[in-house]
Amino acid sequence: MARALRIAGVVAASLIAIVIVILVTGFPSGYVASLVQDRIERDTGCRIAINGTIGIDLWPSLGFALRHVTLDRPGKTATDAQFAVEEIRAALEPASLLSGTLKISELNIDRPTLRVPLLRELTGSGVSSKSDRAGETAEDSTEFPVDRVTVSNGAIVFFDPQTGWENRVDGVNASVTLGADRRINIRGEARPGDRSLTFTIAASPPAGLLGRRNIPTELKLEILGAPPRRLTARAEVRINGEMLLINGLSGSFDDGKFNGWASVDLSSKPLVKVDLDFQRLDLGAAASQPSAPRSGAQPWSDAPIDVSGLKYVDAQATISVAELNIGRARFAPAQVDAAIDRGVLKASFSNLGAYDGRANGSLSIDASLNDPSYALKGDVSGVRALPLLSSLADFDNVDGRMRATADVRGTGVSARAIMLSLTGTASIDVRDGAIRNLNIAKMIRALTSGTLSGWQERPDQTTDMSQLSATATIAKGQATTNDLFLTGPLVRMSGAGTFDLGSKTLALRVEPKLVMTTEGQAGRADPIGLGIPIVVQGAWSEPRIYPDVAGILDDPDAVDAKLREWGQGLFGRSGSGSSDRSGPSIGETLDTLIRQGLGAGTDPAPDRPPATGKPSQGPSHQNVPSRDKPPPIDEIMKQLFGR
Repeated sequence: MARALRIAGVVAASLIAIVIVILVTGFPSGYVASLVQDRIERDTGCRIAINGTIGIDLWPSLGFALRHVTLDRPGKTATDAQFAVEEIRAALEPASLLSGTLKISELNIDRPTLRVPLLRELTGSGVSSKSDRAGETAEDSTEFPVDRVTVSNGAIVFFDPQTGWENRVDGVNASVTLGADRRINIRGEARPGDRSLTFTIAASPPAGLLGRRNIPTELKLEILGAPPRRLTARAEVRINGEMLLINGLSGSFDDGKFNGWASVDLSSKPLVKVDLDFQRLDLGAAASQPSAPRSGAQPWSDAPIDVSGLKYVDAQATISVAELNIGRARFAPAQVDAAIDRGVLKASFSNLGAYDGRANGSLSIDASLNDPSYALKGDVSGVRALPLLSSLADFDNVDGRMRATADVRGTGVSARAIMLSLTGTASIDVRDGAIRNLNIAKMIRALTSGTLSGWQERPDQTTDMSQLSATATIAKGQATTNDLFLTGPLVRMSGAGTFDLGSKTLALRVEPKLVMTTEGQAGRADPIGLGIPIVVQGAWSEPRIYPDVAGILDDPDAVDAKLREWGQGLFGRSGSGSSDRSGPSIGETLDTLIRQGLGAGTDPAPDRPPATGKPSQGPSHQNVPSRDKPPPIDEIMKQLFGR
């Protein structure tokens, strides 16, 4: 700040000298301008060039105008900023001409452009030299010769001289007022991208050498948009050459209060070091309304994700938060260590409190390339699955204690592009909970009547489970699992298939079983039950679910054996649970009916006598139900499923 004020003071005083010399002596403005350029370069190390005209205003007030002015360093390097102005207009106080103390009442800077290189010189120490400190001492005792400075229609261009990347902040308008008590008030606005912000800064520099004194400073920053953000802060700022030391930092971000310290090295690309302790920190979009469509039914957004802000500064940060809110998710407590270097963010978190469990992991974002890349590695253990999945992914069908791991990477400028490129591994294991809104046993029963459309969700139904687990390998947005497993008191299910993360579709083949045991995890791994392969295919929010008939016929002998085993286990060897062994077993009956229904022939075993041991009465009477009583399959379904 001191350096900027000193340069501005020398420039303003020199411009006044141009006007006075022209008015009094009549020397050509070009000759006078060259003298002023030499003085500014000698006193500040900066070079001013007036490439346009120099005009004198006599009415309605005394003043002057300069057009096409540039300010830079001689022999500038890639890390030096460049400043260009379309027009500078100054209004002089006439009384100051008579008193001998030249004063500018107002300085208007119109259409300035500041080009800021995003490249750090690692050789810079960030500490002022002896000559710099001597200059500060001399200038600090001098009153700044401008009462008010206004900036209109300005722009700040951030650029990387190595890659050619650049980004703009337009609509910069500001006013700087310098009071008699040395208080500096700055108000302004800007438009970074499609958002707008307003800011106010108030500082009260004491008299004397600023490098050894604290400057009480207050900042208010408001970013308009959805959601709006508001930052207020106050601190004691100390200037040490190119370094700002910020102590006693306190304030609030939205409704979350914080305190800590920071430092900013301005010798080239800003290097920010910060250590903050938040009571509460809210990140991400506001919670969705209950009436909003479920996220699973909506395609991924193609809206650009802007992470270019990571290029503007290098940083080292430690953030501690008593309560961290990301969208609707709640974590407490949390500590994040982060570093930004040349557009690459690396952040790590450990022992993050998450819904009665813990989370650990790391996140990196590489914004240095045209297509940013993302990498997430983490694990959670002992968390309650329902509130975590519901808040993060709007998925409210699984409840229980969850352990999960993820190691994934992706690239892209939008959520859709990232999901389409996702690569890595993931796993989930949920114990002692329930599948909410679904009755899997009822779904299996319903499949005997035809294809299902959607998950048949009902808020009053659940399926108790002892374990739900799966591991997946992800490549180009395709998550493939071969060990999907569910076990519960009356249901077992295994399966395999693919989840298309980009299009939010799935293709699974699962084998659910209705089992005649209420045992959970302690039950036998391969209980007696009826398993029918099922295909689940389509959008993962509303898939088609239907029996895999071809799967049943792949090995009819094995199916026949399983049916017999199942029938004996459920109803006894006779199929009815009684001592009468004269009738066909339930396994034989189901075997015959399935073969008939699927066109496998009317005689299930031509070389085998009928199960009753009685002579056959011909194919026209074999296994044909009587009109006076329901078909055997109806009786069986009633016994099994109560329908």
